[in-house]
Amino acid sequence: MLTITNHTLEKLELLLKTAGYKVRYEKGNFKTNACLLQNSRVVVINKFANLESRIAAVAGLARELDIDYKLLDEKQAAFLHQIKQTKLQL
Repeated sequence: MLTITNHTLEKLELLLKTAGYKVRYEKGNFKTNACLLQNSRVVVINKFANLESRIAAVAGLARELDIDYKLLDEKQAAFLHQIKQTKLQL
């Protein structure tokens, strides 16, 4: 289970950045509070979403994306494995 803290969000953002994705905060009306721009490796997060929604959206994208574990260090790989094995309980 992921804790709802800024540190968790930063870990998720760093995980995506290490995997080659750009993370941007923009205003918008996204249903999931984040989206992946047509396979361009850019993740856009609604900057008006609250912390819970941001974490849920980024973790959901991390769970769905095909991230190469070879790009990650041991801690990030374990974190990604944890995300993929558990469902968010917010």
